[in-house]
This record gives sequence, structure tokens and C-alpha cells, in this order.
Amino acid sequence: MTAKTRQPRGTISPATRLKLSSMMFLEFFIGGAWFVTMGTFLARNLSASGSQISLAYLTQSLGAIAAPFIIGLLADQFFSAQKVLGILHLAGAALLFWASTISTFGAFFPVILAYMILYMPTLALVNSVSFRQMTNPEKQFPAVRVLGTIGWIVAGVIIGWLTWEQQGQLKQTFRMAAVASLILGLFSFMLPATPPTRSGEKATVRDILGLDAIGLLKNRSYLVFFVSLIAICIPLAFYYNFTNLFLNEEGVRSAAAVQSLGQVSEVLFLLLLPFLLVRLGVKITLAVGMAAWALRYVFFAFGDAGSLYWLLLLGILLHGVCYDFFFVAGQIYTDKLAGERVRSAAQGMNLATYGAGILIGSLAAGPIVDRFATADGHDWTQIWIIPAAIAGVVMVLFLILFKDRRVEHAAMGDASRTTFEAPGTAVPQEERPRPGNP
Repeated sequence: MTAKTRQPRGTISPATRLKLSSMMFLEFFIGGAWFVTMGTFLARNLSASGSQISLAYLTQSLGAIAAPFIIGLLADQFFSAQKVLGILHLAGAALLFWASTISTFGAFFPVILAYMILYMPTLALVNSVSFRQMTNPEKQFPAVRVLGTIGWIVAGVIIGWLTWEQQGQLKQTFRMAAVASLILGLFSFMLPATPPTRSGEKATVRDILGLDAIGLLKNRSYLVFFVSLIAICIPLAFYYNFTNLFLNEEGVRSAAAVQSLGQVSEVLFLLLLPFLLVRLGVKITLAVGMAAWALRYVFFAFGDAGSLYWLLLLGILLHGVCYDFFFVAGQIYTDKLAGERVRSAAQGMNLATYGAGILIGSLAAGPIVDRFATADGHDWTQIWIIPAAIAGVVMVLFLILFKDRRVEHAAMGDASRTTFEAPGTAVPQEERPRPGNP
């Protein structure tokens, strides 16, 4: 009688790891394939204004706000997560291909809105599928999730290699994303079974929205962080919405591929974050992240595609500091402050706050970009100075008002257990839903 081969304790099988890694690669390849260059596509192919470009990008926020309802009402209670993931991506493939055929902004907006309402919940679903197959997510998840960042980078490199930006062929980015979405939609039905976690339970709106975590706002320092999170997302919207258009107008070749250096930076700085948190503490780490946003926009304001190209590259490479030092460190801070009972709800509240901040930022950024439109493009120096100033003011006010030292040392130790979530974000420890670039 032959003994059955057993997996070592604390590991997942190579076949399961391969499936989960492939899922992550495709999930973020889809986003990286069209999201980064959408502003340039809208400006060149649909003659969209800055305000219209911002409206298109704020669909991400609306999708993020809708995501908890879709996850809470479908995947958590009624259907297996991998099946919901498959259906959403199959429907998304059709919408992405449809978007590539549209020639007016009025027709494009409802299609991309519908798509983002479907896509944003999948960012939580891929985590759900992954975590449920793992015996030690803190150690196993990063190696799987990093394939997502690689997928995002590969999408940008392909766009640059095929010179779609220079050739005016950015509609192909939506078609490339549609093919990847179709593949992932079909592949999802072959993923490990992930049945609903609360089957038979009645979910309330309070549970879905994570309203139990609102009590954290009674803590003055957390309130300062919460307001700072909303405020720093305003300059973040400028980066999401207009960086690719800016780089193309400046004459940067293969701008989407160049922007993918930001995701490389994100990975590197995330590896350094545990050590820096120990030395700097939570408050200074968060402040450094906000300062990086201000510095990045100063580099953009005065850089160009000629002798000052290095300023543009530095601005892109600051991506890791901007995201990891504020958003990742902020999630670690929230995780330690919240405690076990409202931990997931608190991270969900951060998600809603992120969505609200991006929404406000998108509504503000569009008119500002339109204000500085010129005959041959935009006055980007004037444009970038505005989010730089906003980020600088937020940082100064944060340093003055944030005084919480109670979770400082505990939060530092948890930095080493942080796991990747989406480009530009990460979540500590357990399964947390969340969304650009994106």
C-alpha cells in the first residue's frame, strides 16, 4: 500500500499556488492594460476635456463604494467567490470591448462606470479566493500577490513596446484588457472552491458598510489620520487622472512603460517599510509619505523630456514612498488601533474613505486642468504646483495635530506581516476588500 503524499504543514500545493498566482497576474494585468492610459485615450480619441477625464476616473471611486454591497450580498452569503469572480470578469470583458468601439464621451462614460462597478469587487474576491486556500496567509500571500504587480508592469511594458500611445491606437488597450478579462473569467471556474462564508446569515447594511468602526473617530489622532486620508487622496486623483496625458504631452516615449517603474518602486519600498517603521515610528512614516506626494508634484512641475527628464523619473520612482509610507503604514496603524472586534470593519471604512477622497479629488482636478489648457496642450507647471501645495499643507497639519503614541511600538512590529493588496495599496494580515495606478 502506497502512502499518500502530504503537503508540509504551513504550505500550499504547487498547483494551487500556480493557479492563484496566475489569477493575480491576470487580475492586475487587466487594470494596468487600460487604466493608466485612459486619460490620454479620452483626450486624443474622444476629444475629452479635463473635467470629462476626471469624471471617467471617478468611476473607480463609485466602484469602490459599491464593492462592499456586492461582496457582502453575493460572495459572502450566496455564491462561491470564484464563481462570482468568473461572472464579473466575463461581463467585464464584453464591456471593455464595447468601450473600445465608442467614439463619444457621452457614450463612453456609462460603459466604463458599469465596468468599474463590476471590476472593483473582483479586487477583494481574488484576495478571498487566495486567503481561503492558505494555512499561513501572512507568509504565503506576498509571494502570490506580487504576481499582480508584475502583471500591472507587464501591461505597461506591452503598451510601450507596441507604441500604441505614439500611433494613436490606445483603443487596443481596452481590447487587450477584454481578452485578459475573458481568459480570467473562464479560468476562475477552475480555481479552488471558495464557498460563501456567511451562508444563511442575515447581513445588515451596518455590517456591509462597517459602521461599527465609526467609534474609532472618537480617538482624536485617528480622526486626524482619517481626515488626512481623505485630503491626501485629492492630490492622488491628479496622479491617477493626468500623469499619462502629461508625459505624452511632454514627449516622453512609451509613457505607460515608464510609469510602470512606479510599481517596481512600490515593491522595493514595501520590502524596506518594516525596517523604516521601526526606526521612524508611525507618525513620521505617515508624514514622509505625504511629503513624497508634494515632492513628486514639484518634480513633475519642473521636469521635462529633455535635460530635466531625470526629474520626471524621480517623480515616478517616488510612487513607492507615496503609497507605502502613507497607505500601507496607515492600514497598519488602523489595524492595531481597531482591535479584533472591528478590525475588518475599520479597513472597510478606510476603503470608503479612499473612494470618497478620490471622488473629491477627481471633481477638483478636472476643472483645474481645463483652466490651464493651452493651444498645444496644458501648462503643466501651474497644474502640478496645486496638488503639491495641497499635499504640503496636509502634511504640516498632520504633524501638528497627530499625537497618538499608544499603538506606535505595536504597529511597528506588524509591518513585517503586511501583504500586498492592489497597486498602490496593501493590507496587513487578514482578508480585506479594497481596490489604480490603480
